Amino acid sequence: MSGQQHLPVMLAEAVEGLRVKADGIYLDGTFGRGGHAREVLGRLGPQGRLLVMDRDPQAIAAATDAFGADPRVRIRHGSFAELAQWPETQSGLDGVLFDLGVSSPQLDDPARGFSFQGDGPLDMRMDPTREPSAATWLAEADERTIADVLWRYGEEKLSRRIARAIVARRAEAPLATTGELAALVARTIGHRERGKHPATRTFQALRIHVNDEMGALERGLEAALERLLPGGRLAVISFHSLEDRVVKRFIRGDRSQPQVRRGLPPVEAAPWALEAVGKAQFAGAAELAANPRARSAVLRVAEKRS
Repeated sequence: MSGQQHLPVMLAEAVEGLRVKADGIYLDGTFGRGGHAREVLGRLGPQGRLLVMDRDPQAIAAATDAFGADPRVRIRHGSFAELAQWPETQSGLDGVLFDLGVSSPQLDDPARGFSFQGDGPLDMRMDPTREPSAATWLAEADERTIADVLWRYGEEKLSRRIARAIVARRAEAPLATTGELAALVARTIGHRERGKHPATRTFQALRIHVNDEMGALERGLEAALERLLPGGRLAVISFHSLEDRVVKRFIRGDRSQPQVRRGLPPVEAAPWALEAVGKAQFAGAAELAANPRARSAVLRVAEKRS
């Protein structure tokens, strides 16, 4: 599907949420194929700067081809979880954008192993330079660990049954392709949800685990808050409830309250450093018609308090 157009999700809403200033410094932590980055760059003046990150070497190659000659742009291969370690961010950021989950180019390429729509190697790594692949992990993890991952990250009710089938199958031969895994799950649990392939939850769970997506998200949010300047904006696009729950709680500042000794008045917690900008936003009808990937997208925007 190399000729397919890869449309950025909630482009206008996300960039408006960042409230781009011509001379500001903005970080796109999930470049993908550059839809959001291109829109931000179009609003920057000569003194503005755009910092681009992505875990995927193919995305970094696309960023270099598109913007490598622009003196306002800096490009780094790596996870947004490590953005605070990039010296370019040390002076502070006016805005940070995360477009979470797997990108359309990754899904569309069977060789990347993210989808069961086309048979390919069971890989699922956003950064192929990092181990392990999904196939390697499934070949080595014990049954209980596999079931736990499928339940936690895929909310798969039949996780134990699927894990048992995977372990039994690998005793004969390791799972090597997406088609093999999808067929195994389908045989094991059947078609339980109308309009959804039985392996959908399993593939989601494995992808999230192999790429440590939830851990990276938590570290990335903390790093973004650390680097945002007062008045700076954070915009995050999520695609499933697990991600959105983490983002929502982080923006609200949900954290344990300080312990108080008996007999002393309660300690009033300091105001959280972020303030939500409006409510959660969803893609409009026109975008949904043009871009089916947007149907599960949720955008949340927050501003760092002065």
